[in-house]
Amino acid sequence: MRIANLSGRLVLVTDNGAVDVEKASNGKFGPDPSTVYRDWAAFAAWAESASLPAGEPFDQASLGTPVPEPAQVFAIGLNYRGHAIEAGLDFPVEPPVFTKFRSSLAGPVGDLALPGDTVDWEAELVVVIGREARNVAAEDAWQYVAGLTLGQDYSERTRQLVPPAPQFSLGKSFPGFAPVGPVVVSLDELDDPADLEIGCSVNGEQVQKARTGDLIFSVPVLIERLSAVLPLLPGDLIFTGTPSGVGGGQNPQRFLSPGDEVVTWAEGIGELRQRCVPGTPHTTASA
Repeated sequence: MRIANLSGRLVLVTDNGAVDVEKASNGKFGPDPSTVYRDWAAFAAWAESASLPAGEPFDQASLGTPVPEPAQVFAIGLNYRGHAIEAGLDFPVEPPVFTKFRSSLAGPVGDLALPGDTVDWEAELVVVIGREARNVAAEDAWQYVAGLTLGQDYSERTRQLVPPAPQFSLGKSFPGFAPVGPVVVSLDELDDPADLEIGCSVNGEQVQKARTGDLIFSVPVLIERLSAVLPLLPGDLIFTGTPSGVGGGQNPQRFLSPGDEVVTWAEGIGELRQRCVPGTPHTTASA
């Protein structure tokens, strides 16, 4: 199944359009896109057996982030070897973890307000947790996944890397810096959920392209490592890391400007599209 947030309501996306879940289930499941992950097993069973009505056409611009209120958002750094190399850093022996604060979440299509002149792009596969995971072994980890979606880990590099202690979470959490969507895709919809093509273009020029099978720490290993420290909760998001091709890794470096359009895609999931616009300027104390 393909789950979406259409104008704040939970829908299933079919070949014909969007099916309102509350109406199709006769109220068994409510309209809130966030609550379904807390009752994932029952929802998945209903969706598999339900006779759904014909979907209705919808405007992509009306889609919100499909998981609007995750309890926790995890993000992983340096999870592709090419990205670690372009960053001039060693390959990690444990996943480097930070967060993107929930207020940075946005829908799949819209404007991206630039708070500075060093905003960078990072295409990422995003995991949605479907049931509480604690001390889960990697070989069992897919059982805890509701589905996969797509995200952009936009990053204001100046704020992110301000010395002496880098502020990854703040530099990556300006409003709109975490667009997610367009849908959450259940694992049975994908030929191989462990190996999907992912990429990104800026103004039509491809800047990133890779396969998620190249992750240093696979989705199951990430769940194993994270759940060994703390419980992963239904609806939690894991941004799994970005491949090489970010603007900060180019020579000369290249960052986003007003008027730029960023399109991000993932095989079997869909695409995100942001148009860059001027934002409220942000400066650091050292700037």
